Amino acid sequence: MQALLALSRAIDRLNAFVGKYAIWLIFASTFISAANAIIRKVFDYSSNGFLEVQWYLFAWSFLIAAGFTLLHREHVRIDVVNSRLSKKTQVWIDILGFTCFLLPLCITILYLSTPVFLQMYHSGEVSGNPGGLIRWPVWLAIPVGITLLMLQGISELIKRIAFLTGDGPDPMGKITDKSAEEELAEALRAEAERKQVQEAATTAAQAPQR
Repeated sequence: MQALLALSRAIDRLNAFVGKYAIWLIFASTFISAANAIIRKVFDYSSNGFLEVQWYLFAWSFLIAAGFTLLHREHVRIDVVNSRLSKKTQVWIDILGFTCFLLPLCITILYLSTPVFLQMYHSGEVSGNPGGLIRWPVWLAIPVGITLLMLQGISELIKRIAFLTGDGPDPMGKITDKSAEEELAEALRAEAERKQVQEAATTAAQAPQR
């Protein structure tokens, strides 16, 4: 189980890294959109390539961040009934969802999308729009993003099984984005505040009664 937990932590680090930098794809898309609008207005020139690269960047950002979103449990879910159940029952429901729905769905999408990407790559197919881009880079986002999502599903499955066997912490706990340095600073600040409270209480206790 410890080897599986190590694998789970490695997958978590991978998706945390990818999710941290996926935001820059959205920034790049926004920048290109603004630049395209300025060029069209000032120089009366535009290209479908500018529009399509925005679509490509948005597709990449959302697909590769799917695993990161699952890591932080931010996908849309209905907890009206689930939240009223015991923690063990909630974990079992997650295990059922991962094994019967998420992982089979990811495998199916990979099975269907990978041949399309390979066909696009070998054929060098280009967008039908004038000035359009080649298609295979955006199709590559599907197997890459779904692979990251599937890996995170495996990681979440490992964490929940470890919880049930007593080998891991509560997988339903809050995920923090704080760095080790930030957590250390907060711990030191909390310790300093605790000492100040203790010193104030000691001083008040030692003060002469009037």
